[in-house]
Amino acid sequence: MPGARSYHHGDLRRAVLDAAIDVITTEGPGSLSLRDLARRAGVSHAAPAHHFTDKAGVLTALAVEGHELLGDAFADVLDAGPAQLQELGVRYVRFALQHPAHFEVMFRPDLHRRDSPELLAAQERTGGLLRAGVAAVPADRRGQDTELATIAAWSLAHGFASLWRGDNLGRLAGRRPPEEVFRAAAELLFGQRP
Repeated sequence: MPGARSYHHGDLRRAVLDAAIDVITTEGPGSLSLRDLARRAGVSHAAPAHHFTDKAGVLTALAVEGHELLGDAFADVLDAGPAQLQELGVRYVRFALQHPAHFEVMFRPDLHRRDSPELLAAQERTGGLLRAGVAAVPADRRGQDTELATIAAWSLAHGFASLWRGDNLGRLAGRRPPEEVFRAAAELLFGQRP
């Protein structure tokens, strides 16, 4: 390809993922095609298929990467004391706002390979960290059913992040930053104060 950038073997995968992130962020996952990703990465149209096989392979790789990034953000706040669960939620919301393409793909099993061993392992890690955060909340604040409390916490963080990303909370939140608004919402649900 005249004028195309040349990637050595180790950079092609990252270049394709970065191009996919750009497409999903600006146009949504439905606009993704391997041919377009190849063009954006400056490689032959067959090159992305070598690493990912197909579109679902690219989206699965992004979902895995997203769970790894989210898991790393969660791991940073373990042992944060009484506010640990709120901080996990804040990290979830922050992740959704800073990594919109990953967030868009991670929870859409219609887009990726839900049975991918790498994806299942990454999902288990983030889920385990969230469950640990919920379990750290005293039972008098979360109830006796830790699994139900985990569903409530995840629903709060995911719903809040989705609503904020869709610019649906602006009028209600005023000029307050999303982290501050989320902490207040989590306090209403779990009665935690730092």
